[in-house]
Amino acid sequence: MYSTFGHSAFRVIDSSSVTDYVFNFGTFNFDDDGFYLKFVRGKLNYYLSAENFQDFKYDYQMSNRGITEQVLNLTATEKVALQQTLLNNIREENKYYKYDFFFDNCTTRPRDIIVQTKNPHPVLAAVMPAGTKFRQAIHKYLDKNNKAWSKLGIDLLLGAPTDAVMTTAQSQFLPEVLMTSLENTNKKQQVLLSTSNLYPINNDNNKPSLFTPGSVFSCLLVLIILISVLKNKWTSQFMQGFDGIFLFCTGAIGIILIFMWLVTDHAMCKNNYNLLWALPTNCVLAFFVTSKKKWIKNYFGLTAILLSLTLIVWFFLPQQMNKGFLPIVFLLINRTAGKYFS
Repeated sequence: MYSTFGHSAFRVIDSSSVTDYVFNFGTFNFDDDGFYLKFVRGKLNYYLSAENFQDFKYDYQMSNRGITEQVLNLTATEKVALQQTLLNNIREENKYYKYDFFFDNCTTRPRDIIVQTKNPHPVLAAVMPAGTKFRQAIHKYLDKNNKAWSKLGIDLLLGAPTDAVMTTAQSQFLPEVLMTSLENTNKKQQVLLSTSNLYPINNDNNKPSLFTPGSVFSCLLVLIILISVLKNKWTSQFMQGFDGIFLFCTGAIGIILIFMWLVTDHAMCKNNYNLLWALPTNCVLAFFVTSKKKWIKNYFGLTAILLSLTLIVWFFLPQQMNKGFLPIVFLLINRTAGKYFS
């Protein structure tokens, strides 16, 4: 997953010391205390590291990841300044930073160093269509790599801020965009001397799958509706169990979304409209699916109405909603309305 959007790093060849190192701002430590909790809460420190270029290249070849090398157009003074910036940043007291996928990552940091080092400071070219949103930009890579399930998960967690229009500088959080921006910058401020691919890769690994979220959830929708119309003891017991599990799962999703919104530092997870269908209260009502109490029936009735209204405005919300969830919402309407009228 982490390789889907690409990566940026500096390669520094120093002929005087006969070294060839890659400086990488995208390093993190799996052994860090509380790694997973820090990662989820957006508090995980990334850091600058350096490794021999041949080792770096070997790792990429083994994982079938290509490397495009761009030679920077720098004076001797600028080269030394860039190298010194990297050596200063890799010192223990300077190398750590709080990673942000959109605003402070392995690509924005090299971009900033290039712009600050080169004189006069270049204005990098805009390469994405005007009006492109953050979500549209990441969808491009997920669609290209046939990662429908990853796209579903990302669209679930990322809220309305991800549908903001990017500035030119903000769009350069993506390695390929920065690469193209460097290539297309005004010739008077020429940033590059050359661009080359270091070795061929196999592009046949990412074939489309029939098991997309839309197809899987649609099959589930049809299957559950068919089972629910078969009135017998077995189907009644099955549906009671399914309704409890289904409601609990959607409620748990809602709790996770609230956690990501209120408790983490992930700014893009705020104002998440998926909470219109992933109601946290479903976690509690999941244990009352067989109850005939009036307030419980009213809850299910109001939930069915809310879900129906959500479907009506699905494509008009400030947040782009993933169509793969539509069968889930239809199924929620079917089950909650059924509980109200039963």
